[in-house]
Amino acid sequence: MTFLQPAVPGRNPLPAPSAHGSPEHSATARIPDAYRRISSHLAITPPVSVVIPAMNEAENLPYVFRTLPAWIHEVVLVDGNSTDRTVEVARELWPEVKVVRQRGRGKGDALIAGFAACTGEIIVMVDADGSADGSEIVSYVSALVSGADFAKGSRFANGGGTDDMTPVRKLGNRVLCAVVNAKFGARYTDLCYGYNAFWRRCLDRIDLDCTGFEVETLMNIQVAKAGLRVQEIPSHEYLRIHGASNLRAVRDGLRVLRVILRERSGGTRARGVRRPSVTPLGGAS
Repeated sequence: MTFLQPAVPGRNPLPAPSAHGSPEHSATARIPDAYRRISSHLAITPPVSVVIPAMNEAENLPYVFRTLPAWIHEVVLVDGNSTDRTVEVARELWPEVKVVRQRGRGKGDALIAGFAACTGEIIVMVDADGSADGSEIVSYVSALVSGADFAKGSRFANGGGTDDMTPVRKLGNRVLCAVVNAKFGARYTDLCYGYNAFWRRCLDRIDLDCTGFEVETLMNIQVAKAGLRVQEIPSHEYLRIHGASNLRAVRDGLRVLRVILRERSGGTRARGVRRPSVTPLGGAS
């Protein structure tokens, strides 16, 4: 069971026994380990895992990790066989990071491996290029503990925005989003965005089997088909800080379209996320 309590500074959200054995709130009691204070008004019990797929992102990781909240349960970095210091930098920044070696290729493959390695009840997807603000995680988690199954980031919801989308990509995203809404009964304002969060149990309702950037679209479609409760979270996408993106508008747009057509014609059955064999790299695991 998930508990939602006000996180009053300096106050334990659980009744603590008094000297006479009767429960009362202590003004100085520490919040027990079972609770994580995620804001000045909210404390939660579910552990939160953050999955970060990365390949040669050593220069960007300091910006990514700097924004991650200290209360998260674990960081799972999926390393796509980086040739720079991605893994070493991650361990310097977050000593308890769980590093998983990606055996295949592509963002979808990396996320599938990362999901399989998570131990938290809530999973958050964060890109490693510095485009996502980790401080927004509190909004995603708040939506989930308030009743949503899937918290979907949107750059086009009221309060969201993007610094990193060309007119061609924006048009393509809008058209593909409209198609998904029409064909699957969804009401999304953004389709191809990778900043999302969900309860781990949702993986039992979807079947992820793609390797590229289209994994985000596949998740959105299968979440809608499964009838899961979705709440969009306004999110701001920033420019990649260092390096070049592997995203190719036309190529990846066609892959997204193929996923939509496949799912519309029946697609794969919702059997749960594919569980690849996961190879942890040394250190925290």
